[in-house]
Amino acid sequence: MNMQDTISDMLTRIRNAQIAYMETVLIPSSKIKLEIARILKEEGYILYYENDKTNIKIKLKYFKGKPVIEKIQRISKPSLRIYQGKDKLKKVANGLGIAIISTSKGVMTSYEARKKGIGGEVICTVS
Repeated sequence: MNMQDTISDMLTRIRNAQIAYMETVLIPSSKIKLEIARILKEEGYILYYENDKTNIKIKLKYFKGKPVIEKIQRISKPSLRIYQGKDKLKKVANGLGIAIISTSKGVMTSYEARKKGIGGEVICTVS
């Protein structure tokens, strides 16, 4: 199967697994997906992740029976890239969510990018 947008596939797998109240989800591994998983862990949206070279195993997080991730949305797509300068990076969900940005200095949250004074491609938002 030829997959055009592997990041959208990752986000959809996480979204579907949480709707089904699954404990873990397996995602085909890549460097960018590992970085996204790292940020989700650092920001407290998932319990942990582990990589076995071919797959990333993500342990999903729930609070009082509800998924911690309320909304996870792809912003920049292969068909339409969305770039934002350092001055245009906005807060997500009034500061309660994050945007994951791919910058020249690596993948980071919009908050980190604003602190470092750099912009980049907005991969997705999580709240």
